[in-house]
Amino acid sequence: MLEPDGRASLRRRLLSSLLVPLMVLLVIESLVTYGGALIYSNHVHDRDLADDATTLAQMLSQEDLGGQISPQARFLLEYAPEGHNYFNVSSQRHGLLAGTAELKPAPLSGATEDGEPQMYSTTLYTPTQKRRELRAATVRIPNLHDPSDQLTVTMAETFHDRHQRAREILLLSIPAQAILIASVFMLVLYGVRVGLRQLDPLTARLASREHDLAPIGDADVPVEILPLTRTIDGLFARQRGMLALQERFIADAAHQLKTPLAGLRVHVERAQANPTPETVTDALQHILRLTQRASRTSSQLLALTRAQSPELNDSSPLCLLDLAQLVPDLLGMRVHDAIAAGVDLGYEGPEGHVWIDGDRISLQELLDNLIDNSLRYAGRDSVLTVSLAAQADGTCLAVEDNGPGVPPAFLERLGERFFRVPGITEEGTGLGLAIVQRIAERHHAQVRYLAGNSGGLRVEIVFPPARTSRSTG
Repeated sequence: MLEPDGRASLRRRLLSSLLVPLMVLLVIESLVTYGGALIYSNHVHDRDLADDATTLAQMLSQEDLGGQISPQARFLLEYAPEGHNYFNVSSQRHGLLAGTAELKPAPLSGATEDGEPQMYSTTLYTPTQKRRELRAATVRIPNLHDPSDQLTVTMAETFHDRHQRAREILLLSIPAQAILIASVFMLVLYGVRVGLRQLDPLTARLASREHDLAPIGDADVPVEILPLTRTIDGLFARQRGMLALQERFIADAAHQLKTPLAGLRVHVERAQANPTPETVTDALQHILRLTQRASRTSSQLLALTRAQSPELNDSSPLCLLDLAQLVPDLLGMRVHDAIAAGVDLGYEGPEGHVWIDGDRISLQELLDNLIDNSLRYAGRDSVLTVSLAAQADGTCLAVEDNGPGVPPAFLERLGERFFRVPGITEEGTGLGLAIVQRIAERHHAQVRYLAGNSGGLRVEIVFPPARTSRSTG
């Protein structure tokens, strides 16, 4: 059902969904009423028909028929003021005395001989009339004037009067039923209007909001629309998360880019104040270094924002990946960086397949950050080993170097945003391991920071087993 502006109307849809069942109910009630009225009409007519047959049989048994009935009895039978259309009076000795010969009495086995009427339905065929369905009553009673004789009286009528009485009862009941259903419909209409008014407080609260994304599922929300309000609350929660992520990104960018931008301004002003070749060259070197730092910081901030984004799960769903094939491929792209940094980059892993549920792009970013961290802080002539190993709780991806390592007191803080180990002179943003932490969380993996066997840092990422099985044959 549509409103004038073309929108669907909940009120009209509710009413229309109720009106159709009510009309069907009216039809069913009419059929039930007609059936009950017909049963009652048949009962009344059967009783009257049996009484008439019994009365006539008793009256005839007291007369001396002598092979024929009296004119008075014949007049009563042929007059039939109650609508009895057919009759048959026969004697055991004299045969048919009066009535319709085609009307057969009830079978002797089915009728009683003590004067009790036997009711039955029959079909009558006459030469001048069509087929007629009749309801008949047969009474067998001894002839009081001739003990050796027995009278059989059969009276029958069509079903016309019975159906006519049932229709009259139905026509009397339909207006009452219609009024009752109309009253119920009006009450339902009123109830729907009153019930929908319970949405007014919720609508008013939403209309009064501007930037408030708090949940709307208060105690006055009807149970029937709780799924809708919970869906809206979930949407608000996602929006709050996105807004918080944006605010954090802006705050982090302002915090991290403040120092490089200030340094750029200082060296530009220094070059302008003393434009000698030596000063300009030195200022440009500092500007290049600060620009690279700002660029890396921006890239790391964007990577961290992507890793924290709640929409990442929808845009990049996890799929089945073979780490035994993926990790060597990703390491092959970092060989030149390792050679330039003077680091010996190696790989240790199983020969078979290692399946996990993951995202290839995210895992590449995770591994790049771990390798960058080791290349920057392990120092030249160090050894960096990436390994894969099966464990009881899943698959362990480990990146270990033999550099100076991290003091045990600071291992637990690795992975925090902008945290850098005190005393480190190498430039960095403090975001690399934070990105690793967020990507691991998205893969339901556990990150462990340990002291390496050779004194350096060992980072272990334990992935849970793949939920999707695949044949390795």
